[in-house]
Amino acid sequence: MSNLDLNLLRVFDAILRERNVLRASEAIHLSPSAVSHALSRLRAFLNDDLFVRTAAGMEPTARALEMAPLVRDALVTIERAIGPRQFDPGSTERQFCIAATDYMTAVLLPQFLRATALAAPHASITLLPASRIDLTTQIDVGRVEIALGSFSNVPTRIHEQVLFEERDMMVTAPDHPLAGREIGLREFTSLPLLVVSTGGSEDGFLSERGLTRRAEMFDRAALVTAFESVGKWPEFRIVQPHFLAIPSLLAGTRTAAIVPASLARFFSQSGTVHAAELPWEPTVRALQMIWHERHTQDQGHAWLRTMLADAAMTVAAASAAWGDGRPGP
Repeated sequence: MSNLDLNLLRVFDAILRERNVLRASEAIHLSPSAVSHALSRLRAFLNDDLFVRTAAGMEPTARALEMAPLVRDALVTIERAIGPRQFDPGSTERQFCIAATDYMTAVLLPQFLRATALAAPHASITLLPASRIDLTTQIDVGRVEIALGSFSNVPTRIHEQVLFEERDMMVTAPDHPLAGREIGLREFTSLPLLVVSTGGSEDGFLSERGLTRRAEMFDRAALVTAFESVGKWPEFRIVQPHFLAIPSLLAGTRTAAIVPASLARFFSQSGTVHAAELPWEPTVRALQMIWHERHTQDQGHAWLRTMLADAAMTVAAASAAWGDGRPGP
């Protein structure tokens, strides 16, 4: 036993479960070559082939089948001995760190925080702005546990889950001359526009260390296409980075803003804006949460992701009900 590397047994167990070297390597986060090398070492140590490559996969030998239940029991015992204790939301004092824009903070996190306050009264939540930090580095070093936003080109080391889908709407000041009636495309194209941009390239995306995130929370391409169809070009009168400043910036002006539908609902219910559908078919985009792969098996982190997903379902359902019940423009 003094000459046996116990990691070889992890490899043996993974191959036995997956019957495939590639899938086994993915299951235990090793390269296929490392798994093959470990299998060769274990074969030499035990003087048995252990697995025979066939058309159906890696078939275990009689010795491997004899070992299998004993190895699995041993690994489970070790995992229980040195692994983390069972996570208990009711007693945990853990601090979780989430990065989000002010938009996601306003529409999603109130529901999330109310639920977590009941389920985990001693836990604490730290919120960081997602717009002005090197988000990828913060996730890599563990400073940020979950980031909320719209992402693409997500690196393999970062996992993602769609929370809900969003579309664009327009909002104006409640006393805007066009508020409360249908606005056609030509009439809309005469309005100065307010949009939110947190920086990035001209295509509205920001890339850093392999992760691409949306820096403009509106579909610029769809907007430009709609304007060009009537021979116009959008007048971006105000470009600024703060979602929650929109109602005060619209007040007393003829300007219209393009915002996510859930934020339009948030503003509309407070009476600070008038919301209406855009005079073109908006593109639907996904809002996600992302996290580093090292957190995936963490029980506390899994609980946090579940709470965010549950809150997102509530927000999405409320936005859908609001959209169905609100008179069209």
